[in-house]
Amino acid sequence: MTFAPGAPCWADISPTDIDTARAFYSAVIGWDIPPGDEAFGGYTTASVGDAGVAGFMPSDGTFPTAWTLYFASGDADATSAAIVDNGGTVIVPSTEVADFGRMVIAADPTGAVFGVWQANSMIGFDVVGAPGGFAWCDLRSSDPDAARAFYTAVFGYTYTPMEMAGPAYATFALGGDGAPQGGIGDMMGAPEGTPPHWLLYWAVADSEASAAAARATGGTVLADPFDSPFGRMAPMLDPFGAPFWTVQLPAE
Repeated sequence: MTFAPGAPCWADISPTDIDTARAFYSAVIGWDIPPGDEAFGGYTTASVGDAGVAGFMPSDGTFPTAWTLYFASGDADATSAAIVDNGGTVIVPSTEVADFGRMVIAADPTGAVFGVWQANSMIGFDVVGAPGGFAWCDLRSSDPDAARAFYTAVFGYTYTPMEMAGPAYATFALGGDGAPQGGIGDMMGAPEGTPPHWLLYWAVADSEASAAAARATGGTVLADPFDSPFGRMAPMLDPFGAPFWTVQLPAE
């Protein structure tokens, strides 16, 4: 699998208790999460079978636990410059990660944090749109118009309004490719004080079983699984308060 520039291609999280996180996400999404590699600060890759799906890095608690979504780039240095030129902030400058690839961590002008990944030996998600894999992403923004302008300038996105998700919401696609990659909208009722953020949706085989597992392993299910045109979905918080959604995708 390869990812065109601008496509969501990887995600990772830095919990303060890696063993609790491993137990939670293994139960909820069905991942196999081995102990971390001390040569890379304890970083470990969750997998479905032999397919890599997400990364875990132990944290000292300096920053709140949250998922970071990465977008593919053919040139991380050039993307980093475009981020700054268009009002974003580079948090972690373009950095070589062994022979895996080149990484940037940044924030858009509304404050939402995201990553950039220039792949070498590690391409990104090995599973997309199947149980255990990445399913969708939303940007919950305090200024969706400014956010859309930024991501168009940096990644070349085009947008299609999706009124059923609210008047401020639109899906985004890569330039010249009409396939939607995710959505950008307003804060959509998030609690007051919630910062803008990218929200990940993970595909699961059974939405009810996933929600029950979340409750049993220290998570919070914010709403019982419900049907949507895109599958049976549920919003959750992990034991550290990091938000994400699960979705049991339709059979077709």
